Amino acid sequence: MGSAPFRALCTLTDEADGTYGAVIDPIWTIGQKVHGGAMLAICAAAARRRLREGEDEAVMLQPIAVSVDYLGAPEPGAVTLAVNVRKRGRQICLVDVELSQNGRTAVRAAVTLGQLDLEPPLHQLDALTDMPAEPPADALRYDGGSPLGKIVNVAKGIELRLDPTAAKFVTGEVGEPVLQLWARPFAEDESDPDIALLFAMMVGDISPPVVFNRGMFGWAPTVQLTTYLQRVPAPGWLRVISSSKSIGAKVFDEDHLIIDSTGAVVVQSRQLALIGRSAR
Repeated sequence: MGSAPFRALCTLTDEADGTYGAVIDPIWTIGQKVHGGAMLAICAAAARRRLREGEDEAVMLQPIAVSVDYLGAPEPGAVTLAVNVRKRGRQICLVDVELSQNGRTAVRAAVTLGQLDLEPPLHQLDALTDMPAEPPADALRYDGGSPLGKIVNVAKGIELRLDPTAAKFVTGEVGEPVLQLWARPFAEDESDPDIALLFAMMVGDISPPVVFNRGMFGWAPTVQLTTYLQRVPAPGWLRVISSSKSIGAKVFDEDHLIIDSTGAVVVQSRQLALIGRSAR
């Protein structure tokens, strides 16, 4: 796996037909399914790579919004990324990316690239979270002996902790559809700002389904996910707050708010997902 597994995930190769190739290691899965946030990050990397092949100001832009539709679930292994630049501007570029495997499209992504904020926020809501900047000693680890650790293979490629005070489902209780986590890339991944920002976007899909806190278990596949990146995260742990505003009989929404070690909002995401099969 190496000491920079997320950089390896986002490393692209040139293919003969003008597409890019990538390899998804089996660690980037939840159970047997490739993690949706990992595929979003690969699509963002492909869009950025295509712009950097140019010679204008667009080569300095970063993915600030990625909207993905999941058409299928690829297996870990080799995938192909076809990239189409829709608009190339000095401040905003629009790029379409299709991730496929064995000729079958698995993800369709619309990527907006622009300029990231470099200064501290001019305004931000107070008290977005009372989470400490680093996970406390009692934070739950995704190790091989825990039920989550046996399923969330992604935790082998990142540092990940779950807040036990919010995760009521762990002890069999029912609570509000809100979960809190801490996530951090490995040191070599964190040291590269280009990789660190893609990691933060991936973390916009890192929480267990919040409906677990309502006693609704099972695989909850994402139908559509949109993620916004505002700035490169500062080094350190990312605080993750996931929540749902509406849970239906068949679908639910889930929002992620990602805050870095300085307290600044780095990423926001929203997804529509299906209720776990065992909960229907």
